[in-house]
Amino acid sequence: MEGSRREARERAVSLLYEAELKEQSPDEVLADLPLAPEDFVIDLVRGVGRHRERIDALIERHAIDWSLDRMPAVDRNICRVAVYELLERPDVPSAAVLSEAVELATTYSTDESSRFVNGLLAAVANEVRPS
Repeated sequence: MEGSRREARERAVSLLYEAELKEQSPDEVLADLPLAPEDFVIDLVRGVGRHRERIDALIERHAIDWSLDRMPAVDRNICRVAVYELLERPDVPSAAVLSEAVELATTYSTDESSRFVNGLLAAVANEVRPS
């Protein structure tokens, strides 16, 4: 299951990145697909779309000295997916959310991105899922 969730997160980040580049809503990007992705991908993409204002506010508050516009688009969308999971998917452990996001940042973004993503998401997790 975790392998498929990893792939689902990767696909969700890709679709959100596409939506941003095309200046479309996440729902529009999903509707344009020839085949619907798996349910977890749809949940992540639509969830980010529905809760984007709150998600972006949390990211902005915890991204010290970084605005959303200054972040690499890949990092921004990795963080959006992870923050959505932290907020709306209590069935997914915080450690899994952070680990997967850091792995995506390591694979698809800059050398510094994994540390940035980890620090930002750890701060968000401490706020929205206090121990």
